[in-house]
Amino acid sequence: MSRATLQKDPKDVAAMFDETAAKYDLMNDVMSLGQTRLWRRAVLASIDPGPGERILDIAAGPGSSSLPLRRAGAQVVSADFSLGMLRQGLKQSPQLDFTAADATRLPFADASFDVVTMSFGFRNVVRPEVALEEFLRVTRPGGRLLICEFSQPVNKAFRTVYSEYLMAAFPPVARRLSSNPESYVYLAESIQSWPAQEPLARMVAGAGWSEVEWRNLTGGVVALHRAVKA
Repeated sequence: MSRATLQKDPKDVAAMFDETAAKYDLMNDVMSLGQTRLWRRAVLASIDPGPGERILDIAAGPGSSSLPLRRAGAQVVSADFSLGMLRQGLKQSPQLDFTAADATRLPFADASFDVVTMSFGFRNVVRPEVALEEFLRVTRPGGRLLICEFSQPVNKAFRTVYSEYLMAAFPPVARRLSSNPESYVYLAESIQSWPAQEPLARMVAGAGWSEVEWRNLTGGVVALHRAVKA
């Protein structure tokens, strides 16, 4: 399935996440078979935030990805384009600094952040190349980028089983746990159509980032792409 077949209007994507906000964390835990927490710990270790570092967490949702960064002493801005996610975040984690933001048109000054990170939201950006340029703009020289996103398992046999699991398991589980199961079918399809590790690394480098590298988690089900602003 090509990415073009999944292309949605940004307003439709935002509305989809608005409707899933209340059970977003629960659905992620169920659909990932409990791996989400392990992946978030890997993100934290990779960023290794220092006290006072200013971090922009894009697609922060209700704040699950931002809380560990704040607990480590960083100054975190939790941004999302879904107002429903932001409202849910204010209920769950009122101590976080939430703000509405489109990844392709960030409302921040140049060189505002030491780190820009995005977990499990990059594949839903309509123009990812533009977003990467925006991430670069708001990052200070020497600052870092970390994208945690679903990717392609490196083992061919496992990749086939994983793909079949996504399309077979997501719909029935989503119908039981979500008021908008169609959104999780879309998310499963978006995972399947998303570029593998190396093409995504080329996209990051093409936007002007340096020292681009990636690390596979759970056999490549998820990949951490890291880069530096020269």
